[in-house]
Amino acid sequence: MPVLAIETGVEVLDRRGSLLRAFQTSDDRWRLSISVAEVDPEFLRLLIRYEDKRFYSHAGVDPVAMMRATAQAAWNGRVISGGSTLTMQVARLLEESGTGSWPGKLRQIRLALALEQRLSKEQILSLYLVRAPYGGNLEGLRAASLAYYRKEPRRLTPTQMAMLIALPQSPESRRPDRFPKHALLARNRVLERLVGDGALKPEDNTAQTLRAKRHDFAALAPHLTDRARSTEGGQVIRTTLDAGIQQKLERLAATAVGAGGQYLSTAIMVADHQTGEIIASVGSASYANDRRGGFIDMTQARRSPGSTLKPLIYGMGFDQGLIHPESLISDRPMQFGAYAPQNFDGLFRGDIRVREALQASLNLPVVSVLDRLGPANLIAKLHQAGTSPQLAGDQAGLAIALGGLGLSLTELVQLYAAIAQPDGAKTLAAIQKDITPLPSVLSKRASWYIGDILKGVPRPAMAGRKDVAFKTGTSYGHRDAWAIGYNGRHVIGVWMGRVDGTPVPGAFGRELAAPLMFQAFDKVKPQSDPLPAPPRDALLLGNAELPRPLQRFTSRSEQKGVAQDHPKVAFPPDGARVARRDGAVTVQIRDGVAPFTWLQNGAPVLTNSWERQAQLVPSGRGYLQVRVIDARGRAAGTTIFAE
Repeated sequence: MPVLAIETGVEVLDRRGSLLRAFQTSDDRWRLSISVAEVDPEFLRLLIRYEDKRFYSHAGVDPVAMMRATAQAAWNGRVISGGSTLTMQVARLLEESGTGSWPGKLRQIRLALALEQRLSKEQILSLYLVRAPYGGNLEGLRAASLAYYRKEPRRLTPTQMAMLIALPQSPESRRPDRFPKHALLARNRVLERLVGDGALKPEDNTAQTLRAKRHDFAALAPHLTDRARSTEGGQVIRTTLDAGIQQKLERLAATAVGAGGQYLSTAIMVADHQTGEIIASVGSASYANDRRGGFIDMTQARRSPGSTLKPLIYGMGFDQGLIHPESLISDRPMQFGAYAPQNFDGLFRGDIRVREALQASLNLPVVSVLDRLGPANLIAKLHQAGTSPQLAGDQAGLAIALGGLGLSLTELVQLYAAIAQPDGAKTLAAIQKDITPLPSVLSKRASWYIGDILKGVPRPAMAGRKDVAFKTGTSYGHRDAWAIGYNGRHVIGVWMGRVDGTPVPGAFGRELAAPLMFQAFDKVKPQSDPLPAPPRDALLLGNAELPRPLQRFTSRSEQKGVAQDHPKVAFPPDGARVARRDGAVTVQIRDGVAPFTWLQNGAPVLTNSWERQAQLVPSGRGYLQVRVIDARGRAAGTTIFAE
């Protein structure tokens, strides 16, 4: 337990108690809390044997040692050995007095006697372990052990113990990082004396090398630990992070941006969607790199999420009974008031399955679904999932389906965790007390549909993990590349881009962020946790077997009857020259009422067709007349030249 008011640096620990990051005290010293129980018992035995053999029997002052030291000084004319007990050394450290004057020595004796009356031997020893000087701004055994040996003082070698016993006697002149020869001599003297006293075996005094480097203190997850220090308070802050995984992902992030130019950065977040615990949080590729804006935590920065909201929109459509993964949905030119979205590649595919539309990340189908659902309902669902979307105006428009709002990487990981865990969604947090239950965002059926579709998204080259459901996204102007994926246990989000928001030419989520996401999955766990089995109410049917209303999605314009206008040829335009593929040309229509009759050069080739596109096979190179008649007898036509 703590004794006296000694300031120690704030420590942020991982889920197993390992040190993620240590902070200096207010006077810029590395001084960390430690108790007798946290120290290698062998070190304590050797320390007492070397410094104060009668520590447990004296009352703060050892008369035998004092008389011996006085006699040696009188005989030799100089100090040969000290007579200070460990309690007297603690007294000197507490009042920060020197050792060379008799008045100072008397004050130490007086304070040592007082300490012995008020504190136990274990508490006095703990004070020494916290305050003993080890050179520079290092104080205390734990700080020294971490700085010189990169290890906690629970398991030390005999030579390491000897060095850490010798250093406080002359901490500046024996610093291993500055004066390795002096440090080596001092360490060896301690070893020789302990062997001579029988405290160590002769074979323990064999090492002649000296580790002379002083290492930096742990600073894992610097952005998150900065926040935790400012918000949580206390000297020891326990988190849900895994130090081993955090370290691997920080290295991975630094490597990933190496070939992307000096301004490219990245952020990675890993969470356990079953428990709500954040496992790792990498805020930037390099905390200290100013060119990459390393001090800015990009897990918290709000950016355009690109196409990453599409799974939620389709999931809402599943729950509303508007669509099924095998429903047909139209990918054709559409106008929503003044808003006319386009697919990323500028192409139209006619009627396709919802599954294919999501896997290909087409824009027009998802906007038509959101048009039926209403943008306000999507915003409400995002709030329900534990996010706080940032809107450009007072009201949300259909453009939010394609990234027209602001979300952070943390919020996107939160959203996908809620999709992956429909029964027990939780707010994600790195502090256990901050994890709270959330209402279900999607039903188990809709959640399973989404996972089943997303695990079929084409993988980047060399990526495995067939059980990972993932979605990529690219914001307007190639400013942000996203990849979010989940399996049966973990959800991982990756952002790549430039911190200042300038474009990254040629950056796409699939090519830039997705490979890094799959590498992160490999670092978190070698074997993938499988996605859940389909729930009982999932409809595992083909399109023709679905209930009639689910066979084809009806857009709002069709629902309102706008589609009862005369059919029109959407592609190709009249007079166009069209290249045949596999001997056929594709013709697409919009509006009109199904079923349709298709005529080629006046002869019917398709009847009772519910499709809004047809593959027509001309007899050869030349002009082709196409005519379409809808269920109400209204017609549209075009004349094209088939190459």
